[in-house]
Amino acid sequence: MIKLVKPIKKAKIGLYTVGLKAYWNQFEGLKERIIEYGKFIESRLCDLGEVYNFGLVDDEITARCAGEWFNSKNVDIVFCHSATYCTSSSMLPVHQICKAPLIILNLQPTARMNYEKTSTGEWLAHCGACPVPEFANTLNRSGIRYRIVNGLLGMDKTPEISVTDENTSQRKEALRAWKEIGEWIQAATVKRTLQYSRFGFLGNNYSGMLDMYSDFTMAQAQFGIHVEILEMDDLNRCLDKVTSDEIEEKMMQVNEFFQISGDSPSDPIARKPSDEQLEWSCKVAAAQERLVKEYDLDALAYYYHGYEGSFYEKLQSGFIVGHSILTAEGVPCAGEGDLKTAIAMKICDILGKGGSFSEIVAVDYDLETIIMGHDGPFHILISDGKPILRGMGLYHGKKGSGVSVEAKVISGAVTTLGITQTVDRKMKMIISEGEAIKAPILMIGNTQTHIKFNCHPDEYMNRWFIEAPTHHFALSVGHNASIFEKIAYMLDLDKVII
Repeated sequence: MIKLVKPIKKAKIGLYTVGLKAYWNQFEGLKERIIEYGKFIESRLCDLGEVYNFGLVDDEITARCAGEWFNSKNVDIVFCHSATYCTSSSMLPVHQICKAPLIILNLQPTARMNYEKTSTGEWLAHCGACPVPEFANTLNRSGIRYRIVNGLLGMDKTPEISVTDENTSQRKEALRAWKEIGEWIQAATVKRTLQYSRFGFLGNNYSGMLDMYSDFTMAQAQFGIHVEILEMDDLNRCLDKVTSDEIEEKMMQVNEFFQISGDSPSDPIARKPSDEQLEWSCKVAAAQERLVKEYDLDALAYYYHGYEGSFYEKLQSGFIVGHSILTAEGVPCAGEGDLKTAIAMKICDILGKGGSFSEIVAVDYDLETIIMGHDGPFHILISDGKPILRGMGLYHGKKGSGVSVEAKVISGAVTTLGITQTVDRKMKMIISEGEAIKAPILMIGNTQTHIKFNCHPDEYMNRWFIEAPTHHFALSVGHNASIFEKIAYMLDLDKVII
């Protein structure tokens, strides 16, 4: 496993517990009890991010203090632990001051109260659902977005004060709730990591691909990324500094990660890579690594064709191998200048789900699969076996010749993540879940994977095309629609699940 070039930024998590101040003198031990429930939540959250637990909020004065405190900690997300009844006026100021996305936690400590022994005070320790409708109404009328997680608290022991069983750690309602909480923190982690990410844009878009064209300012405004515009001269300068030791190191990586092909039995332009082609790809890969380090890049969108026979045409012909290696190292690289798909790939990579550069290749109507892939780069870490390197007599639709990657994604659950741009200049996520299956692919030096969806390919394409997608997307492993949906919410983006 290759280590990421830079560590992922941990989410900063705000947490507070709410209650009604009038209860504390009426019901002995209730205040301390719900505070302990909040500390249990804190202990679970600490495994997932950097936690700032304000503690108890039970009036509007304390709520204002909490909002200011969360702002001072620069939190990415705030969890409001609804532990017992609380007036909405005692929680609203938190979110009028702190604008981080709000998730209300309605986590009941017990699956079932002891009806014969439960007093009013005991009931109040379990009535976290009671104020949630009031919170929702107030937040909605205040123009504040929120989401709610319902379920069980999931403790593995019962407090001494309790008269019922509070060991719910293995209950499905607790497991489901904590899975959802974990996804919210993953979404916050993606948002924070993107806010500190530098995306290179090398060269230009493929001319005429209007879906590729995008506004760098929009990308920075909506995702928080920085876009560094790079020239081929920048890469050429790095190429001039490449040493023979660096080329040898890249050749070792190539032999470790790839299988070198023979001639394709079906395509005359796909042949065994020559020694000269492999050495050139390794030299360019070393230059690409230098470029990434010099500009501190976390991802890259690129394309350049050059005029016939020019040096830059030769330079770009060596791109695919190095960009595939970089993608595996945590620096996703998207071809044809597709910045939006580079962002989608980076989101998948932050989550550890891969994220390979893809488009629709063709349909297999007998298998009822859609073949998805591209002419590179490929995310090596989600490959079904070693990716194959083929020498290409030409890059179809592009200039030059060189080495390309032929591979397919490992069989099992997959999710596509596309990012498109709408008529009102907003970014939108298009998400779909399917299954990668083992099936023959073309031996033409391209990445290809057969994907079966829960509907006929024609129905899937109808539903996908009508969303006006960018024709590229990131192909990730696992069923990730739930987490992608939460990321869209954290980033305040439109989304659709196909």
